[in-house]
Amino acid sequence: MTELPHNSPPQKSAKAIADKPANNKPIVGIGACLTGQEVRYNGQSKNANEHVRALMEAFDTRSFCPEVGIGMGIPRPPIHLVGSEADSVRALDVATQQQDYTERLARYGAELIAKNPDLSGYILVKGSPSCGYDRVKRYLANGHSVATDTRGIFASALSQAQPLLPLEDDGRLNDPGLRESFVTRVYTYHDWQTLCRQGLTAQRLVAFYSRYKYLVMAHHIPSYKILGRLLADAGKQDIDTLAEEFIAGLMAALSERATQRSHSNVLFHLAGYLRKQLGTAERQRLSSLIDQYRVGEVPLIVPITMLKHHFANNPNRYIEQQVFMQPYPDQLKLRNEL
Repeated sequence: MTELPHNSPPQKSAKAIADKPANNKPIVGIGACLTGQEVRYNGQSKNANEHVRALMEAFDTRSFCPEVGIGMGIPRPPIHLVGSEADSVRALDVATQQQDYTERLARYGAELIAKNPDLSGYILVKGSPSCGYDRVKRYLANGHSVATDTRGIFASALSQAQPLLPLEDDGRLNDPGLRESFVTRVYTYHDWQTLCRQGLTAQRLVAFYSRYKYLVMAHHIPSYKILGRLLADAGKQDIDTLAEEFIAGLMAALSERATQRSHSNVLFHLAGYLRKQLGTAERQRLSSLIDQYRVGEVPLIVPITMLKHHFANNPNRYIEQQVFMQPYPDQLKLRNEL
C-alpha cells in the first residue's frame, strides 16, 4: 500500500477508548503552570497567552505538572537537558548534574496516558526540559548550551505512549496555522473516540470518513485517495486492524498544514454542488470570493459563510455532514484571520 505521510506507529485500540464515557467537549491535558497554579521551579505560575486562554474555554482541561507529579518540591532546584546528541539527553539538576530525573519523568508521562485514555490533546509548556514540545535547550556536561533542538522528557513520553495524541505548546499556539491544525486534530480525535465508544463497524467507519473527505483533501490530497482505497472493501477486513490503520492515516493527514491554495481547491469543489442551483451572477460572486481568499485578500470565513448561506437555501445532505464546513466551534474564530 502507498505510504501515508509521516510514521504511523501503534496507538490505543478502539476497544480501550470505548471503555471510557463520552464527553461533549474534548478533554485536553495542559501544563498546570499555564492554569495559574504556582508549580514552577521558582514557585510561580506562567501567564497563559490569549490563545491558550481561549482554548481553555473551548476544551475540558485537566492540569498536570510532571515535576511535581514525580515528587519534586515547590520551589525546587531547576533542571536542564544534558547530552551530546538530541536523542540521548538526560534531565539533570543544573547545580550539580548529579540528580537524574529522566526515568521518573518518562514513567510519569506513560502512566498519565494509561490513566487518562480519554485525552484528546495536550497543551505543553514552551522551553521546559520536562514539558517542552520542541526546540528545548540542550547542554553539554560542562554546562555550556550547545543547541536548541530537542523535546522535553515528559513530552516525549506522551508522544511515545500515544502517538496519535495532538500535542502543542503555548508558544507554538501563537502561530495561527499551528493553532488551527492543533484544534482541528483535537476535535477530530475526540470525534474518533466518540465513534469508538459507539462501537466500530465497517459501515460506521465508512460513514465517518465520508464526513471527513473534504477536510482531508484540504490538508493532504494523497491521503484523501489512500484512505478512500483503504476503506473500499471495509466489510471484508478485520475491523480493529482496519480502524487502527485508518485513524493513523487520518491523523497523519491532518498534521499536514493546509494552505490557502489547498483550501481554495476544496471550496471550488463544494461550489460545484451549487452549479445548477445558482444563477450566473451568484456563481461569479462566489467564485470571486474564493479567489479573494486564495490570494489573501479575505479570510477563510468569508467564502465559507457564503457557501453556508447558499447551502441553507439549497440543502444538500452530503455537504451538510462535511466536517470541513465547521471542524470546530465558530467562537474560536480560527478562520477569521488572514
